[in-house]
Amino acid sequence: MQIEDKKIVVMNYTLTTDDGEVLDQSSDGSFAYLHGADNIIAGLENALTGKVVGDTLNVKVLPDEGYGERNDEMLQVVGKEMFESDDELEVGSQFHAEGPDGQPIMITVAAIEGDNITIDGNHPLAGVNLNFDVSIIDIRDASEEEISHGHVHGPDGHTH
Repeated sequence: MQIEDKKIVVMNYTLTTDDGEVLDQSSDGSFAYLHGADNIIAGLENALTGKVVGDTLNVKVLPDEGYGERNDEMLQVVGKEMFESDDELEVGSQFHAEGPDGQPIMITVAAIEGDNITIDGNHPLAGVNLNFDVSIIDIRDASEEEISHGHVHGPDGHTH
């Protein structure tokens, strides 16, 4: 069976930057996704199409097929009063916020200068080349429920 839309893919992967920093990894077949449902970044999903169980591959995903290029317009300086509490404010802290289109986004505190807080709405991996070492563990047909919900369900169904 080949990886294609409406297939559940189970894989192991290690994600690194160009300088070899490990950003994330899975093992023991712990990562599963529904192919064709935008559950993973486009560059990786495109590279996995057509692969079979047992295949291993190295995939370099450039920002345009990953988390996009950095956008300086996503940086904004706001007052400290915009935060419920300044006890947790430090560079690198992340918070949920509402984006310009009303969608939830994650913001990161980029700088603190007195009462001025610079926040960054870019994804933390925007502008970064992503290198995946992948091994395909299993491929199966997705259930109708998984297809309609757009994601993998565990052996006991779903809990949402």
